[in-house]
Amino acid sequence: MQKLKELYKKWSGEEPKNVQQLTAGGSNREYYRLTGSDGTTVVGCIGTSRDENHAFVYLSRHFCKRQLPVPRILAVTDDELRYLQTDLGSVSLFDAIRGGREAGGRYTLKEQELLKRTIRQLPNIQLRGARELDFTNCYPQPEFDTNSVLFDLNYFKYCFLKATELDFHELKLEADFRLLAKDLTASGDEQCFLYRDFQARNVMLCGPSDTPYFIDFQGGRRGPYYYDLASFLWQASAKYPHKLRRELVYEYYNALKQYTEVPTPHRFVERLSLFVLFRQLQVLGAYGFRGYFERKAHFIESIPPAIQNIRELLDERDFPYPYLTGVLRRLTELPQFQYVETTASRADGYKTTSLNPYKPHPQDGPATFSKYDAQGPLVVRVYSFSYGKGIPEDESGNGGGYVFDCRSTHNPGRYEPYKQLTGLDEPVIRFLEDDGEILTFLDSVYKLADAHVRRYIQRGFTSLMFCFGCTGGQHRSVYSAQHLAEHIHEKFGIEVRICHREQKITQTLK
Repeated sequence: MQKLKELYKKWSGEEPKNVQQLTAGGSNREYYRLTGSDGTTVVGCIGTSRDENHAFVYLSRHFCKRQLPVPRILAVTDDELRYLQTDLGSVSLFDAIRGGREAGGRYTLKEQELLKRTIRQLPNIQLRGARELDFTNCYPQPEFDTNSVLFDLNYFKYCFLKATELDFHELKLEADFRLLAKDLTASGDEQCFLYRDFQARNVMLCGPSDTPYFIDFQGGRRGPYYYDLASFLWQASAKYPHKLRRELVYEYYNALKQYTEVPTPHRFVERLSLFVLFRQLQVLGAYGFRGYFERKAHFIESIPPAIQNIRELLDERDFPYPYLTGVLRRLTELPQFQYVETTASRADGYKTTSLNPYKPHPQDGPATFSKYDAQGPLVVRVYSFSYGKGIPEDESGNGGGYVFDCRSTHNPGRYEPYKQLTGLDEPVIRFLEDDGEILTFLDSVYKLADAHVRRYIQRGFTSLMFCFGCTGGQHRSVYSAQHLAEHIHEKFGIEVRICHREQKITQTLK
């Protein structure tokens, strides 16, 4: 600390009036805010690695030369273990979007705009920042290559996967690791400045317009631009909803086109998914080490959301690494990584159902994991109703579920013989099934419902709702609701509660 004060005095000509230590992140670097007699502040850093500090100082000066939004280096000690930089304030993007994150991914329009403004700036530092950059100054290595990928994959294996005590064949897993590493480093991707730790905590919002500035890029190197996008949008604790994530990918893709030629959208998303998979394994390795070995609570709490990202990714895409994906599927099915359904509240009073992990006990060791609170089995409720009387209310408080409109199918209620009957009566059933339209309609419903029920069971959800509406809530909706309920009950063996609202008929399939 004394040497940092001496550096400040040498730079400013006076002793600092006040020195305040700032909250540390995941690294061992120490940061301090130093205040002068006129009230101006700078940030001082004390590092433990000369090479790491050298990388940051070099990169900051290079980026400032290219007029990129980064802190400016003011002074450096001869041994490069301490330096001063401009103070970008105390408001990070992570802090600014806290409300949306704590509400389980319900981001306000202002928060969404901050995210979009940030993601549009990423290609700027990646592509413009790479011009005339001497990558030999990067730490700990100058480029993203096969060896670095394999190092991170094995970090995941030894620091996280083995701690779960999940059984796996090391040689088979290693073979898929090598295939993934080869694909990630394949030639053809645009080589740029790979930030490597691009996340909301490393973006500071400055000035009245909340201009994004970038910090903590000392681990950057030459590499493909997909990596940083995957790091940012699939950050485990961010809980970005699918729609917002798609919009942010779109914003980035369009911004990227201003700096370089880009692949087709299909090819871009296909390549991006590989980096999302790799990034999740990489962060789990870090979370395992920082959380279970170093006992840092923040990293322990980030593990379940990262597991959830892997679940969703495996459901969305087929990867050409069969053994690896098989191990990951078994990993996501472990009971300690299931979710419970809770209700989150925003500061503005808005409530939203979200998924929150149960926090492991701080005394848990690196090879044990605390289980999540059991919330009971999934119960599915299926309604039939008349659109004229409104959609059924959701009594569970979870915000409802699927609502299917049956009115596009042939209506038996138009014919006199069926007017006094319902979708539970044999003549109406024969009419609908002989006509066939309702069967085609339900075929699509079954596929969607099966996937949803299966995922809800895996995630530990306790309530799911399906509603079928038609003109009178008597024929088509009743038939559809009854048949979906029986289908789900037979296929999954779970409790299904049926309510034909307009007929005042209820039934429970245990």
